[in-house]
Amino acid sequence: MFKKIAVTVSVILYAIIVPILEVNETHVWNPDWTPHVRIHEVWQLITNSSIGILCLWLVWFKKETRLSSLLSLLVMGGFLLAFLLKDSYGGSMKFLDGSEKTIFGINIGILGFGIATLFLILSHVTAKSVNTTHNTI
Repeated sequence: MFKKIAVTVSVILYAIIVPILEVNETHVWNPDWTPHVRIHEVWQLITNSSIGILCLWLVWFKKETRLSSLLSLLVMGGFLLAFLLKDSYGGSMKFLDGSEKTIFGINIGILGFGIATLFLILSHVTAKSVNTTHNTI
């Protein structure tokens, strides 16, 4: 059950919470963003939410936690890697006004995705496919 919960909580973070936090004037409708940047943002939100729906289907209907934890790990790990590389491309978690959403002084994205990623790694390492000979979606 831990595996299902780890994937589900992770999916809720990247497929529901992130779009709620980003479909507004700080991201999607940010007047300082170019149309090209906005299309990449919306594409990322739709792609990640779609992967999340697939992961929930895999976990709750196909009983496939290994693949869904790996897919979720790729989504969340991609964000963490982008954060680690931010200085190389001029990225930042701060808004244009200099503010940043934090909890206990830690950026909420790093905190939430970091904890969820640890749970996903544990889930992925301990998950066992239901059918190890032939897994189909």
